Amino acid sequence: MPESAPNEPGFWDQRYRSGRIAWDLGGVPQALTGFLARRHPEGRVLVPGCGSGYEIPAFHAGGWDVFGIDFSAAAVDRARRLVGPLADRILHGDFFSHPFAAGGFAVVYERTFLCSLPPALQPAYFRRMAELVRPGGVLCGFFFFGPEGEPPPYPIAPDELRRSLAGSFELLVDDAVADSLPLYAGKERWQVWRRRGAPRPSGMSANS
Repeated sequence: MPESAPNEPGFWDQRYRSGRIAWDLGGVPQALTGFLARRHPEGRVLVPGCGSGYEIPAFHAGGWDVFGIDFSAAAVDRARRLVGPLADRILHGDFFSHPFAAGGFAVVYERTFLCSLPPALQPAYFRRMAELVRPGGVLCGFFFFGPEGEPPPYPIAPDELRRSLAGSFELLVDDAVADSLPLYAGKERWQVWRRRGAPRPSGMSANS
């Protein structure tokens, strides 16, 4: 039987069920821990392609109203086991078609989701982010710039990322990552992008 394509749930189901999850950090990255320590909760958070869901308890402990979504049933099963009492925060569905409210999120957190998408789906990702992040909210996380000889993960050029987000977002933070997994080491950056359309939140700084 031929292997599923990366834009199909079965591709990721096979990897979770076989333990072939080289993108799985096993915890919360340092940059996100720092972000949560510096910011007061200010609304809902979405973690698309949430995988094992490690960040769900971290956001919840910080007082955020957080949800994760993944279209892989195997990933959702794993995440629900790992987050225990927060299992109802893990949604099984398609990020692109799930009926989220427009402008419904103060934060959307990116980690290994954009780079899991074949390049043909990247424009839909950027449109969806502009739709879901409320004015003044942020898209934050880890962006994979490669190079990568045998994707996935699928890299995106820094200039392409800027062009794709600049119409709706402004870049506030662009930092090196100290605790990357071998798959991403030296190839990813922690970035925070603010959704245009409202004054910068009080206390927001270049290190937020």
